Amino acid sequence: MRRVPALLATSALALGAITAAAPAANAKAVGEDALAGLLTADGDEFDKNAKDFDILTQAAFAVVAAKPGTPVAIVADGTKRATVFAPTDQAFRVLVKDLTGKTIKSEKKIFESLVELAGVDTIEDVLLYHVVVGKTLTSPKVLKANGAMLKMANGKTVKVKVQMKPKLKITLKDKDKGAQDPKVILSALDLNKGNKQIAHGIDRVLRPMKLS
Repeated sequence: MRRVPALLATSALALGAITAAAPAANAKAVGEDALAGLLTADGDEFDKNAKDFDILTQAAFAVVAAKPGTPVAIVADGTKRATVFAPTDQAFRVLVKDLTGKTIKSEKKIFESLVELAGVDTIEDVLLYHVVVGKTLTSPKVLKANGAMLKMANGKTVKVKVQMKPKLKITLKDKDKGAQDPKVILSALDLNKGNKQIAHGIDRVLRPMKLS
């Protein structure tokens, strides 16, 4: 397990590396804007907005800093197709509460707790469990995927369950049978729409193993 201060220090370096790797504005053909650019568009600082993705991006930066060859860095290369099911900051807050029994409000402290509890390798595995490589799964495709098993970037699978009535609900069933399954946030569908890389917000963190 790596120490939190070291990870926090290298996160800034990783941010620079990913930003440099992402296609510059208008440098590539339309449709190749990397997800990294979208997810860091708000400045990528820990804040009080539980609906954005600061903890997710900081976790990705920490993994890239510690393991430069990690597949997590695919989100910085907009030429490669990928679909990310992106947990919000609130989703990570729920995860930490499940693991520790404590409700932590500070996003920075949530991130530090995850590093202390899991370590870089486990965080990498969890992040890759949110990525489908080689496919751009827009919301119409997801809606048609009821019962489908999605192969994630870490080699494990997630089952899609789509309920149309009485109201639309898209659930992702992961490997932790004892935890509540994540749901796709309908107001956060098709992030980065029109590009090869697309994301859908989810309300909980997918778990590639039993974590609680």
